[in-house]
Amino acid sequence: MIISIISLIVGFAVLIKGADLFVDGASGVAGNFKLSKMLIGLTIVAFGTSAPEFAVSVKALLSQSGDMVLGNVIGSNILNILLILGVSSMFHSLSVKNNTVRKELPILLMLTIAFAVLISDHFFSLDMSNSFSRGDGVILILFFGVFLYYLISMTRKKVDDDSEVTYPSLKKSFFLTFIGLLGIVFGSNFVVDGASEFAKVIGISERMISLTIVALGTSLPELVTSVMATRKGEFDIAIGNVVGSNIFNIGMVIGVPTMLFGGITNISFSNIDLLVMILSAFLLFLFAFNDHKISRKEGALFLVLFVIYYLYVVI
Repeated sequence: MIISIISLIVGFAVLIKGADLFVDGASGVAGNFKLSKMLIGLTIVAFGTSAPEFAVSVKALLSQSGDMVLGNVIGSNILNILLILGVSSMFHSLSVKNNTVRKELPILLMLTIAFAVLISDHFFSLDMSNSFSRGDGVILILFFGVFLYYLISMTRKKVDDDSEVTYPSLKKSFFLTFIGLLGIVFGSNFVVDGASEFAKVIGISERMISLTIVALGTSLPELVTSVMATRKGEFDIAIGNVVGSNIFNIGMVIGVPTMLFGGITNISFSNIDLLVMILSAFLLFLFAFNDHKISRKEGALFLVLFVIYYLYVVI
């Protein structure tokens, strides 16, 4: 018990410092290459902070823990929007660029719905009896390919609106990004391991562990990174981090392991879990579409929904 608590404390400390360095490094990379910070948020930051989810899913699938794989992604995607953007918007309302509203958020919503439908062909009849096959994983990867094509097209666009802002050298920016990412990954591992051991002592089901302890633990990089980015005024990185992470979670964290190692059977998740995942993605799109920002009131609504949903999960 004491070791688990120490692991949690050390993990949080390493995670917070790693996220701080990571945001500074990612901003420096964007500035040196004159790239959009949204692009950096959607790629380097999002994929980097999703590394824990990917590692957990591969390990869980190899261990025949299908619920852990799905719960990790479902829980993380819900947390990323309701908790992370909710908390971040409490520090400052988050402005959302027009390109994000027109392209990135619709891609996220489309992929989220596709994921929910693939888990259960009878999703809309509330019959949760199907499995998630290798073919379903391939379909998600193909959807993810559309997102990659979009990212490639973004790399051709340069920005120069930060011409008066000074950044660390390119070498230092990459170094800060790398060191920050190491801190994020190792810190989250400490947190997950400590929390998992603590949960075992108490005695919790795999579904509940995956939706709460594991999902929260693997989402801590996104949480800390987005909050740090918001406090630094890097709203594109904060938004891009969440959107990119959620897309990566569905397309790669679920798609690749199931394609390589086989499908998932005996799914025990309720459709409430899937509905909340879809609802969170839809509300994010709706709020951003309305006035191109996530206000404090809208963030507060995210947090209220987060509390209600997790009271349902726990109780």
